[in-house]
This record gives sequence, structure tokens and C-alpha cells, in this order.
Amino acid sequence: MADDWTNGGFGLYVHWPFCAAKCPYCDFNSHVTRSVDHAAWCAALVSEVHKIGAETRGRTLNSVFFGGGTPSLMDPRTVDAILAAVHQTWPTANDLEVTLEANPTSVEASRFADFRTAGVNRVSMGIQALNDSDLKALGRMHSATEGLAAFDIARNTFDRVSFDLMYGRQNQSLTQWESELSQALSLGLDHVSLYQLTVEQGTAFGDRYNAGRLRGLPDDDLSADMYALTQDICAEHGLDRYEVSNHAKDGAESKHNLIYWRYGDYAGIGPGAHGRITTQGARLSTVQTRMPAAWLSGDDRELRSALTASDQATEFLLMGMRVRDGISMDRYSEISGNPLNSSNIKALLEMGMIEIEGDQLRASDHGFALLNAVLEKLLID
Repeated sequence: MADDWTNGGFGLYVHWPFCAAKCPYCDFNSHVTRSVDHAAWCAALVSEVHKIGAETRGRTLNSVFFGGGTPSLMDPRTVDAILAAVHQTWPTANDLEVTLEANPTSVEASRFADFRTAGVNRVSMGIQALNDSDLKALGRMHSATEGLAAFDIARNTFDRVSFDLMYGRQNQSLTQWESELSQALSLGLDHVSLYQLTVEQGTAFGDRYNAGRLRGLPDDDLSADMYALTQDICAEHGLDRYEVSNHAKDGAESKHNLIYWRYGDYAGIGPGAHGRITTQGARLSTVQTRMPAAWLSGDDRELRSALTASDQATEFLLMGMRVRDGISMDRYSEISGNPLNSSNIKALLEMGMIEIEGDQLRASDHGFALLNAVLEKLLID
């Protein structure tokens, strides 16, 4: 069990907690502030790299992911310093993936060349919508024209570019989503993340929904139709679903996110960052102090707790069933100490919800659309 993480690989997640504005749907750990002491943040993040490196020395690092917040607001010199520390700390894979999340405003797009020089080779852009009225409703600070212009700059700068689109927006019809998605895929993407708008408690949208003022959201039937249409259109463009919400051409999948879904190890640094680290034979859940000021000023930034075999097996199942390839049943048994319930597997097979090929158990196309129900059944002892 001490080496189980090697089945998924090893990555580093760096959380930049600042944004120019807070989107009304966002429940991530993001904060709006007038000024940022970039030198202080750079020093603190580099220190965390060295700290986690001391207990994971000798591992090969497969990916680095700058998330947020809005990491494209970072000083490129900070990204450069962090990546320099990374290369000093770990041997890295020959195909090391270094992703930075970016908002497609002209100010941030102007930094792309500097991020490329620092070592970023993949950008994930928060396009979200391709019409100005919906972008405004989503609280985005870019126009559709500006977003597409930033995408052009990005794909001429980086080896790989992905972008996010959100569907199930207020008053959005199936025909409108079909047209918008087709427009996006006509740009020659090799990776796209397609998420249904979800209303999270504690967000501005959550407050509006609770007050009955968030109107025009799709019902369950329309949501299901949008999901099914998404799969069809992406398949037509050669971007198969490799995870519930992610589509890519072969070889263009996100290496970093696959570490999560394949239940590898990943170090999380920065305010609120989560991690999973195997050390001294135990797998640990890590979470860093959430508030930026407290994180920056404190030496005791991280809370750790040991995961039981049951915890690990549940996480492995929940993450692994999200991907097209599914999970190894033998690996589940090794992590859990017990096999999956055979009668529940038989029932799901009879319903056409799962498929089994050799040792691999995966959701069928029908099962993906009802994945929560599949997971609930599999988790029953």
C-alpha cells in the first residue's frame, strides 16, 4: 500500500487565491483585494515547495497546476521562481505538464509570453460563454470577442490550450447550447471542459436562488438533454469524453487532473489547497489554512490527517469512476482489504449501468448519465 500512489503519479497544485472580481457562481477559495505583496507571496510559496520536497525527495514529478483564484494575475516572476524551485526539488517527467488557469481579459493575455518563458506549457482558460449577455450575467469581466482574441494569443503561445464552457445557464435553450458548443469546437480545440451551472450555497447565486430570484434554470429533462447533446457533438468533433465533464483528443488529456482521478499523490500549497501525500507508509489528507492573510503570516499552515483504508477505497472509487477507463477491481481490493460487492456489480451489469473488461470496471454511457446512482450502489457493502 505504501506505493499505491505510483498507479496515479505525483503532482503539485499551487493555489493563487486572488481575483479581480468574485463571480456570483464561484465557491472556490478566491478573494478580491486592492494590492498583493508579490515578493512575499513568492517567498512563501517557494518555501512550501521546499518543505514538501523534503519528505517526497526522489519522486518523479509529473505535473504542476497553478489554480485559483486567478493565477494569470500572478507576477510571472513568481511562477518562474516556483518552477525553478520545483526543478531544484524533484526530478521531473520528460513530458512535465505545467498548467496555468487564466481569465481571457486583454490585461492577462498580455502576460502569456512571460508565463511561457517561465515554463508554463499548458493554459486552461475560463471562457464560460460565447455571448456578452450571458457573460455579464455570470459576472465575467471579458466580452466574447475579447475571450476569443485571448484564446488566439494563447494557442499561438503555448503547446496546449484548453477552455471551459458552462451550460445550463439561465434561459438557455437546447438549440442555443448546440450552436454555442459547435462554434467553440470549430476553433480546433484538443481539450475542453464543459460544466453545467450548479448553484452552490454561500455564493451570490445561492443567495438569489434561496430568495427565488434566480430564474430560468433548466429542469431535469432539459439538463439531461444538454448533457446528452454535449456528448454527441464532442464525439462528432473527435473529442471523446474521458471524464464526466472533460473531453479531449487522444493524447491531449490533462495529465494533472488524471493524477486526481487515478488516485495518485499530489501536494497542495497555497491558501485552502488540498493534497494527498503518502509518507512513512501512511496516506495523508492535507489542507492548508484557508484565509490568505493567515496563510501568508503563519508557519503552521497545514492540517494533516491519516486516511483509513475505508476512506482511501471510497476516494479511489469516487474519483476513478469519473474517468472513461474506470477502476481496477484488484486495486480497489488491495486498498480496501475487501472486494466490491459482487451482487451489486451483477445488478448494475444487468441494468446496463457498468461494463467490465478484464480487471477494469467502468460506467457505461447510460451509467455516466446516472453516475451518482452507480456510485451509491457500488459503495454498499
